[in-house]
Amino acid sequence: MSAEQFGRAIREQWDAWLARPPFERTLLGFFNISSWSNFAWVAVGLAGQIAFFGRMFVQWIVSEQSRRSQVPELFWWLSLIGGVCLFTYFVWRVDIVGVLGQSTGVVIYARNLRLIHKERKRAVRNAKG
Repeated sequence: MSAEQFGRAIREQWDAWLARPPFERTLLGFFNISSWSNFAWVAVGLAGQIAFFGRMFVQWIVSEQSRRSQVPELFWWLSLIGGVCLFTYFVWRVDIVGVLGQSTGVVIYARNLRLIHKERKRAVRNAKG
């Protein structure tokens, strides 16, 4: 592609962008947010993604501090929160792939938290003797 062809392609894209209705040229239009309820649902989805990032960040920091791979309880809580948020978001989006993917994860995260809770109860019971 020559410089002239590249310049023409850029101008065509810019003209196409300017031909869009004003709302579609905003960030809300880009994300297809046309109402406050859509905004709330996108916020739920983003909260889930943030929680998923947070869990990996926490796991990384804890592992670095101990110099070995570890999975702290907070990892499972953030996993559960993120999974529930994303599951809810995917149900709203009617996205079967996302629903199936998150439904299995939520069960696993909840089970790990249950195992942690049972282990603590057992430790307290054994400590009392």
